[in-house]
Amino acid sequence: MNIFEALRESHERQRSYAKALVQTSGDSPERVETYQQLKSELHAHAIAEERFFYMPLMEHDEGIDLSRHAIAEHHEMDEMMEELDDTELSSPGWLATAKRLSEKVHHHLKEEEQKFFQMAGKILSEKQKAALARGYIKEFDEQLMSNKK
Repeated sequence: MNIFEALRESHERQRSYAKALVQTSGDSPERVETYQQLKSELHAHAIAEERFFYMPLMEHDEGIDLSRHAIAEHHEMDEMMEELDDTELSSPGWLATAKRLSEKVHHHLKEEEQKFFQMAGKILSEKQKAALARGYIKEFDEQLMSNKK
C-alpha cells in the first residue's frame, strides 16, 4: 500500500460520515454518533496526514504552498468542530455549521486528490510512498485509539 491508497481509505470514510451528518436531525443519538465518528476520523487523519504527508512534502520547494494551504484547511475544520461542540445539537445553527463543515471536508478531499496527489506523486519515490503509508496508518490508528479513551 502507498500513501495515496492509505489516505483515500480515510477520505472515503470522511465523505460518508460528512454526508450522513447533514442528514441527521435534532438532539438525536444518530446525530451524536455520526458527529463523533466524523470528528474522530478528521482528528486522527489530520494529525497523521500532516506528519506523514505534508511535512515530507514541505521539504521540497514545490510542496510548501500546497501543504500550507491544506494545513490551514485542517485548522478551519477544527474551528468548525469547536463551534459545533459549543452549539446545542437541536439548534438550527448546529445544522448550518455541520453543512459548512461537510462542504469544507468535500472540497478539501477533492482538492487533495486532484492537485496534491499528482504533485506528491512527482516528488516522492515509490519507497517513500510505501514508508509514509506505514507511518500514516500507525499514527492514524494510535490517534483514533487515543480519541476513544
